[in-house]
Amino acid sequence: MSTDARPLAAATLAAAAWLLAPAVHGADLTEDMAAAVAGSTVNLGFRYRFEAVDDDAFAKEAWASTLRSRLTVATKPVSGFGVLLEVDDVRHVGADNFNDTRNGVTDRPGVTDPEGTDLNQALLRYTGWQDTEVILGRQRIERANQRFVGGVGWRQNEQTFDAAGISHRFGKRLTTSYSWVGQVNRIQGPDNGTPPPDLDSNTHLLDASWSVGPLMTLSAYGYLMDFDNADSLSNETFGLRATGASEVSPGWKLGYALEYARQSDYGDNPVDYDAGYSLIELGLSAAKMGFRLGWEVLEGDSSAGSAFRTPLATLHAFQGWADKFLTTPDAGVQDLYLAVTGKALGADLLLRAHDFSAQTGGGDWGTELDFSANWPLGKHYAVLLKGATYDADDLSTDTSKFWVQLTATF
Repeated sequence: MSTDARPLAAATLAAAAWLLAPAVHGADLTEDMAAAVAGSTVNLGFRYRFEAVDDDAFAKEAWASTLRSRLTVATKPVSGFGVLLEVDDVRHVGADNFNDTRNGVTDRPGVTDPEGTDLNQALLRYTGWQDTEVILGRQRIERANQRFVGGVGWRQNEQTFDAAGISHRFGKRLTTSYSWVGQVNRIQGPDNGTPPPDLDSNTHLLDASWSVGPLMTLSAYGYLMDFDNADSLSNETFGLRATGASEVSPGWKLGYALEYARQSDYGDNPVDYDAGYSLIELGLSAAKMGFRLGWEVLEGDSSAGSAFRTPLATLHAFQGWADKFLTTPDAGVQDLYLAVTGKALGADLLLRAHDFSAQTGGGDWGTELDFSANWPLGKHYAVLLKGATYDADDLSTDTSKFWVQLTATF
């Protein structure tokens, strides 16, 4: 496998050095490139997952058995330039007893893990300027906690971005970043189908983070998302986020997160709307136990398509693992949640309860209970057990999901 990736890395690095690097003696450049390829890091990763879904909207259950194989090659930098290449392959193991959005199994619940081989990342990185990083190409972009922009890393085919970006640190306290995104490579890819595997994009992502002091980090962001083949998802969002923590007694820390954002239509979105987002979260944690209480609100109203939307978010990480709120209901959603984390029997444990309701109109969206247990097995292996049970009320249908996942990284 590495015999295919390293020549491509060498070719990309050679082109970058010829176009952008300062003029150097040809023999020296050749030696540097040879050393860069010889010093490449090569990583292999395998992730097998069994996912079972019981959704009352379907007469049949879904059983998905999938394997993702990942090869990552990163060259040693030359004159500040480095290349990273990453290829993913997703295969179904056994029968397709689930709807992967491409296989036509519409009488069972969805598990969005379609088969395919995909160039997950292919980027050129430049770090020759002090405290600055420039990245060009297909890349992973994860902003803050990924509530608005992330990689959807839970799914077997990760979301990545064809983009150009720059980040810079001003001293020890202020960090800024900007990315322009020309295409979003979605989890439904790489093959064509409905929904589309890519979003044709003219998107601008701006972030700034300022470490005010030991008790606060203040972040500001502006995201201008314009999608030519999905006008209804286009939006502009501006927000502020504050996080911090302080020791309140020996071994215990009290932390918080406060966030507010405002969103409106952008580009050719046919709906004229304005909606807000807010978050209040408090946490108390020690080495082997933690508690987190939160209140998250995505606004909406009675008009169709006017709710706060998050088309580039890592959605599975928020509002319950049953994934009932991947699209915000027109009346919005309020999520009151309590999470307990701990360590026992060599595992990292989590138990979280959600109480969902409409932001406007008084609807009761139901409740959910999530749990997980993750066992790291040495340096290279891990086993994950995970589940979610959603009890519907005025929205959707009762749904249960359970996962068994095995990972190996080398």
